[in-house]
Amino acid sequence: MKVRSLVVALVALAAVASVSRAQTDPSVGTWKLNLAKSKYNAGDPPKSAMIVITAAGTGVKVSANTVLADGKARTIEYTSMYDGKDAIVTGTADYDMVAIKRTADGTSGDRKKAGKVVQTFTRTISADGKTMTTTAKGTNAAGQKVDNVQVYDKQ
Repeated sequence: MKVRSLVVALVALAAVASVSRAQTDPSVGTWKLNLAKSKYNAGDPPKSAMIVITAAGTGVKVSANTVLADGKARTIEYTSMYDGKDAIVTGTADYDMVAIKRTADGTSGDRKKAGKVVQTFTRTISADGKTMTTTAKGTNAAGQKVDNVQVYDKQ
């Protein structure tokens, strides 16, 4: 009986620790694109974008809903751990996998297409937690150079 109680206590402690880590991830939340502060060099900027980042175990689930310049809607989604291992991405022709790691103030990662890195990116959260800046460098599916800076406001 004592062993069973000890196992239950350890499992509960691990669950609390996991939830605690997820709650301290400053990227978790809903973020709205601030077009006036963002910079795009490949193609026309979108009309709007909203990113929802939720805790998923020791990583995050990301859902980015964008209205493109031509008015078409696009949703990019993935769930990835902060372990640098590839995770499947849906909703874009630009890349099909992502691998992320934590940094001191956010996230860094690689976006891959057919196993090859096509973009690198960083996601930085401001000290006050109200602004997220995402930089992406590489190429898109059309072969255009990407060197974009997107600024998001926390909702």
